[in-house]
Amino acid sequence: MTARMTFTLVGGPTAVIEYAGLRLLTDPTFDPPGSYEGGVTLHKLTGPALGPDEVGGIDAVLLSHDQHPDNLDDAGREFLSRAGVVLSTPDAASRIDGVIGLEPWQSHMLGEVEITAMPALHGPEGAEALSGMVTGFLLRALGHPVVYISGDNASVALVAEIVVRVDAVDVAVLFAGAANVGRFGDSDLTLNARTAVAAARALGEAVIIPAHADGWHHFSETRERLVREFGYAGLAERLRVPVHGEPLTV
Repeated sequence: MTARMTFTLVGGPTAVIEYAGLRLLTDPTFDPPGSYEGGVTLHKLTGPALGPDEVGGIDAVLLSHDQHPDNLDDAGREFLSRAGVVLSTPDAASRIDGVIGLEPWQSHMLGEVEITAMPALHGPEGAEALSGMVTGFLLRALGHPVVYISGDNASVALVAEIVVRVDAVDVAVLFAGAANVGRFGDSDLTLNARTAVAAARALGEAVIIPAHADGWHHFSETRERLVREFGYAGLAERLRVPVHGEPLTV
């Protein structure tokens, strides 16, 4: 592996990933701060570092799921039509025209890049009934790093399973804000600082990039706590914390 990838955090789960000649966008959220009514009201605290007209051309959107506004908000839905391809869950494909739904471990080729859906669990065991189906993604291309994008996954066991099947991951983007709306008591909907460290250990020597770790009221931990936890665990050298709107090359 000699090539590199560039990661630009837009805000929350939204990032531009430049990889093997492609420009990919994760979970589009471009709305300004505000509240979203629903079964649980969510409050967005900060707007995006880049607007939909500033992110540039996008070859594909990697949408972990469509049912929650902190992963796909109103402006993000409008943006989907600008992307050449939108990959997500089969459930999302049944609700949004033009979305390609991938089952876990199913792949889609885009140029020279193999994009594979990764299993993910949005909460504790059995969470699917309330949280719905979610997916992560794996990027592979000859001569390029293997990149894992967790999506809204809270399960370290699934990360360990992925490592066994994939063999080696070079870069892991972990959604790690300890999202918690009280639906499952103290069990978080995404990785928290402690479980992110456990996931990092399962991932071997992979560089870890945290995302979806700030900007919403229901994120119960800060990025600063995440950084401290990695430091206390002796893993600080593997953590690359992106600055909003600034490209990070790894």
